[in-house]
Amino acid sequence: MKWKLFLATLLSITLLTACGSEEANGGNEEKNTIEFGATVGPYSDMVTNAITPLLEEKGYEVNNTEFTDYIQPNNALHNGDIDANLFQHKIYYEAFAEENGMDLSEVIIVPTAPMGLYSNSYDSVEAIEEGSKITIANDPTNLARTLIMLEDAGLIEISNEVDPLKASVKDIVKNPKNIEFQEVEAAQLPRLVDSEDASAVPGNFALSADMDLLDALVLEDMPDDYRNRVVVNTADMEEQWVKDIKEIVESDEFEQIIDDEFQGFGKPQWMLDK
Repeated sequence: MKWKLFLATLLSITLLTACGSEEANGGNEEKNTIEFGATVGPYSDMVTNAITPLLEEKGYEVNNTEFTDYIQPNNALHNGDIDANLFQHKIYYEAFAEENGMDLSEVIIVPTAPMGLYSNSYDSVEAIEEGSKITIANDPTNLARTLIMLEDAGLIEISNEVDPLKASVKDIVKNPKNIEFQEVEAAQLPRLVDSEDASAVPGNFALSADMDLLDALVLEDMPDDYRNRVVVNTADMEEQWVKDIKEIVESDEFEQIIDDEFQGFGKPQWMLDK
């Protein structure tokens, strides 16, 4: 009986100690390693050169997994292989999450490489001649951005009802210079700057091809919905490490790194309003 009483007492003490310890830690162990994911190129560089050093100053260890497509970063996030990713804009991640039954949320919008119109034939938009050929992306999201950029540049007019997920050249309602548009895969656009009159190149592909964003005839005035953002699983949004990511991206130190190492990147509205 004494041994049974002793074991029962010992068990009670152990359980009380465990519960007390759990309460002291809020029921969760403090997270000190953040697994990031980003596509190869400027956004992986942003994680490595701008986000990681500032998180390390807060005591985190940061690992960055590079991806070569736009499917796996969200799959890895949803599966728990990574904690956060940086590669996509709002329209893409919301459509992807809905289609694949994921619950994803954005933490913060980051400076993003804008699409630009590049040419070795012309030195200004105004110089583009009647009947010129411009190569453009054939995927609807990049195409929608292209059409808006070309409209802002005064080359075309587009329908007010452009759907960013279904955009096509049929949305062009006025084309005063009778420009011929050739649709190709977005990754091919940089090399076509040499062979065509002009090429509308998304920023990430321009940088991957070692193009200077500031060489563009015009850069898009990018709406924030098309800027990339840090994305996490919605269930993690209130975690301290997520709040710390947001805090360091909002810092003056982060903006200074962007100004020094990511010239030509368009800043989101929240950063312009600081």
